[in-house]
Amino acid sequence: MTLTVTNGVLAALKRLSTDNNVISALAIDQRGSLKKMIAKAANQPANETEIVHFKEAIAEELTPYSSAILLDPEYGLPASKVRDQNAGLLLAYEKTGYDATEPGRFPDLLDSWSARRLKDAGADAIKFLLYYDVDESEAINDRKHAFVERVGAEAAAVDLPFFLELVSYDGTMDSVTTAEYAKIKPHKVNAMTAEFSKPKYGVTVLKVEVPVNMKFVEGYTDAGTEIVYTQEQAKVYFKEQSEATDLPFIFLSAGVTNELFLEELKFAKDADSSFNGVLCGRATWKPGVEPYAAKGDAVGREWLRTEGKANIERLNEVLATTASSWTDKITAE
Repeated sequence: MTLTVTNGVLAALKRLSTDNNVISALAIDQRGSLKKMIAKAANQPANETEIVHFKEAIAEELTPYSSAILLDPEYGLPASKVRDQNAGLLLAYEKTGYDATEPGRFPDLLDSWSARRLKDAGADAIKFLLYYDVDESEAINDRKHAFVERVGAEAAAVDLPFFLELVSYDGTMDSVTTAEYAKIKPHKVNAMTAEFSKPKYGVTVLKVEVPVNMKFVEGYTDAGTEIVYTQEQAKVYFKEQSEATDLPFIFLSAGVTNELFLEELKFAKDADSSFNGVLCGRATWKPGVEPYAAKGDAVGREWLRTEGKANIERLNEVLATTASSWTDKITAE
């Protein structure tokens, strides 16, 4: 079954995609975490000006090689002005982080923004991030369902695609990087992929994690690391994720290295996953924070023009042979 969209949404999707209708987008909507990265690299507190300037450097140097860029309206609007104008623009609608005062990791929207205002600021799509545990209580998850329904309706009202970013967790565990969590991650990721593919949420594109932790897959583990999945088991989980949705879906990099992210995409292809691109952040630019923050704009930009560019070119090369066009999943009105 294909998703029927308006001509306006279809045109926006094309602005966000390559000529082959694959999404090869760059993500730098980080706020609090980016401030911490810059402060650590500079060995002194980071201010808002430094965050804005780093985002500008990313946009100016790397968008000529990406189909789109994801930014936040709090620090990223100046960067949106200096991006390559052939690159589409996604703007984040959520506040950074989540409410830690009660169980459930509840999201919130930026106080002074709306889908209308994001569109007026130049957005080709609305992006919203949700932390979700399929096994949490019905009371918690029903609140989240209603929240996503509202965002989807708001995006539809301004005729823009709605990109929903889903990040899994377990409400009873402190970490998602352990072998214990790796054993239940496929269930968490694939069940939420299916849930938010339901039409009531109004999602156009899902931005999702790969359904396994590759660091625990046979053949990809470090010495002494427990093997949680054989390669054949991992491939089954990738295929199950792909079959859990009829929507276009793209992978997030989740902070892994560029090298591992590329391996994940190749593995997904081998598993017959019909993913439609990426929204890749730290796997592309994270190593550039240190030269930028510690040695200044010129050194940082030189890293972006060389290593950063090379990261994206490697990513584009892999996408050309692994990602599928979203046109098979979309029908215009």
